[in-house]
Amino acid sequence: MYAIVEIAGQQFKVEEGKKIFVHRLETEKDTILEFDRVLLVEDNDKILIGEPTIENFIVEGKVLDHVRGDKVIVFKKKKKKGYRVKNGHRQNFSEVEIIGIGEKGTIVRKESIKKEKVKKAAEPEVAEVVEVAEVAETRTRVRKPAAKAAVKKETAPKAEKTAEKKPAAKKVSKKKE
Repeated sequence: MYAIVEIAGQQFKVEEGKKIFVHRLETEKDTILEFDRVLLVEDNDKILIGEPTIENFIVEGKVLDHVRGDKVIVFKKKKKKGYRVKNGHRQNFSEVEIIGIGEKGTIVRKESIKKEKVKKAAEPEVAEVVEVAEVAETRTRVRKPAAKAAVKKETAPKAEKTAEKKPAAKKVSKKKE
């Protein structure tokens, strides 16, 4: 199912779940909007064409973010006159995700369906929690604190032996006579 809808003076072909960039909308992020200027709807090879719009049909969208487009360079020049002007411009856009297409009051949002699935998946079963607790009890520590102290004591005398070095013998230089 797709629709052609007019948003901010431009026409867009939209489908559910599709993300589009439209000219900057004066709304906040995560706001759900209804676009009522639906010009055409196609559903299973059945096409509805509006004259100029389809009555009681809307497209719902959610504003995801406000972004800026790529820089466009505007360069003007007149030959033999020495006239050159270079300007740049970045357009402001709003990223909109299409939530649903349909008649007013009949749109089922995919977000509510996803939230129900997430809630069902998030509930842990009691049997799994018991198994995890049993596994935690059966684990043993490889090194105990007492064993670490014994290791430190063994290495300490070696360090003392290295500190007790014999003084080096003086070298006697023989001068050539």
